[in-house]
Amino acid sequence: MEPVKVAAVQAAPVLLDRDETIAKVVALAEKAAAEGARLVAFPEAFVPGYPDWVWRTRPWDADATALYARLFDQAVVVGSPATDMMAETAGRLGIWLSVGVDERDANDSTIYNTLLHFAPDGSLAARHRKLMPTGGERLVWGMGDGSTLNVLDTGFGRLGGLICWENYMPLARAALYAQGIDLYLAPTWDNSEAWVPTLRHIAKEGRTYVIGVTSCIRATDLPADLPGRDRLYHDADDWLSRGNSAIIGPEGEILAGPLVGEEGVLFAEVDARQARLARQQFDSVGHYSRSDVFHLVVDTTARTAVSPRDEAAGPPLG
Repeated sequence: MEPVKVAAVQAAPVLLDRDETIAKVVALAEKAAAEGARLVAFPEAFVPGYPDWVWRTRPWDADATALYARLFDQAVVVGSPATDMMAETAGRLGIWLSVGVDERDANDSTIYNTLLHFAPDGSLAARHRKLMPTGGERLVWGMGDGSTLNVLDTGFGRLGGLICWENYMPLARAALYAQGIDLYLAPTWDNSEAWVPTLRHIAKEGRTYVIGVTSCIRATDLPADLPGRDRLYHDADDWLSRGNSAIIGPEGEILAGPLVGEEGVLFAEVDARQARLARQQFDSVGHYSRSDVFHLVVDTTARTAVSPRDEAAGPPLG
C-alpha cells in the first residue's frame, strides 16, 4: 500500500433529473481525477437528489405526491444505463467512485437510500442501503438490511461507509470497524454544528480516515418545473443544504474542510498504514474490545419478502 489522494465532492445535483445529475458526476469526477484523486466520493442521495421536501410538506399532500412521483421516475436502477455510465466513468478514469443515489429496486416499487461503489475496472463493486431512514425520510425510502454492511479492499486500504445518521448507530460502526475499515465514507445531508465533531469522533474511535461529504444546494439551483417549487422554496436565499464536507485523519485531526456555503472539491492524502498503526494504542474491535464482556452479532442475511423454494426439496420442515 502507498499513500493516495482522495476527493470529497461538494456540489448541487440537478434535483430530480437523473441524467443531468449523472453528467455532473462525470464532469466532477474527471476534474478530481485530473488532480490525482484515486477515490472520488459524492454526497448522500446525490443522484437524482435528496428528498428535502419531506421536511417541508405534509404527508400525502399534492406537492409531496407529485415530488415522490418525480423521484420514483428518476431514481436509479442498478444495471441500467445510469449505473453503466458511472461504472464506465470509474473504469475510464481508473478510480474508485462512490456515489449516493436514490435506488429503486428493479423488482418492486421501493426506493432506497444507497451508496454505490464503482471500481477502477469499471464494475459495480458494492452497494450499501441505509439501514434506517430518519424521520420524514421514511415517507420515501425503505430500510436496508445487513447484507450490504460490508467493506472492500481497494489496494490502498479497506473502503466502506455509513449514510448520514446511520453514523450515530454505534453497532453499525462497530460492524465496519470489525472488517478492518481504513477509509470510512460518511455521505450526509447534515448541516449541523455537531456533524464535523461526529466525524472526528468516528475517526478517533475507529482509527480510520473519515470522508464526510455533503450536498450544497439552494433555491436558485432548483429546476423551474419542480413540483411545488414556488410554495416550498419561494425565498431565493433559501438553502436546502449549505454543505458541511470534511476529511478527517485517524487521530481525529481535520485534514481538509469543513467546506460550507459553496461548491468545491476537498482533497487529502490518506495512508492506510498510518490508520492501522494508530490502532496499536486503541483498537475498539481488537485488543481494546473486551470481547469477554461485550459481543456483537451481525445478521448479514438478505431479507426479501418472497423466497422461492425448489419443489424437489419437498415441503418446509416444521
